[in-house]
Amino acid sequence: MHEVIATPPGGAELRVPAVGFGTWPLRGQECREAVAHALSVGYRHLDTARMYRNEVEVGAGLRDSGIERDEVLVVTKVRPGDADRAGVRREVEASLRELDLDHIDLLLLHAPGSVPVEETMGAFREQQEAGKVPHIGVSNFGVDALERASAEAPIACVQNEYRPGLDQDDVLAWCRRHAVAYVAYSPLDVGQPAREVLAELGERHGKSWAQVAIRWLLQQEQVATIPRSRDTEHREQNLAVFDFELDPGEMTRISALD
Repeated sequence: MHEVIATPPGGAELRVPAVGFGTWPLRGQECREAVAHALSVGYRHLDTARMYRNEVEVGAGLRDSGIERDEVLVVTKVRPGDADRAGVRREVEASLRELDLDHIDLLLLHAPGSVPVEETMGAFREQQEAGKVPHIGVSNFGVDALERASAEAPIACVQNEYRPGLDQDDVLAWCRRHAVAYVAYSPLDVGQPAREVLAELGERHGKSWAQVAIRWLLQQEQVATIPRSRDTEHREQNLAVFDFELDPGEMTRISALD
């Protein structure tokens, strides 16, 4: 399996499957069936959040798939408004109940909020020490906030928006410096001019523009991604990105997109 390996200072090693399945904004039976299908075709990384209101369906899809629990990285997120110590305890218990799991592989703070990040990370650390959350991280964080968070707890993962045409060099450099996994969400929200360049490159490799965008991400150090799709064919295509490689010139051309 293609993975990104995180070895954060003071924390345990985390292996993140390079292509995960993002579940926003799937709900209800559609979400349950999409998760089961994603796992059936090879995904081993599921991303959800309290804010998505679909943890019940994500957990049900995992059970429906028949895939062993320990083969799948399950990620969820605490809402910023519930990120104080008591709120984190409630959020974790609710996620465990709705997902119907005995632990959450990776717990993220969904975004910075009014609660001091030091308090939130302390609460995350308590859940980690209790065995409910082996790995912790953050989402939608810049470098300054990452420095504050990592001073309180071993940050294993940063989940931020990233795609061709969107610069995240500072955060990526921080993740590489600290051996932290960077998970790119919304990797396919690409504008038409950039999409045309990706499609042109895709023709060289017999791939779609979306597959080229995903491949560009995966050829970068410490980067994984969680594309989402309601379409079964697209879900399969998003995973079929390990049988070709972009050359240095192609990588540079995509990196230069604005």
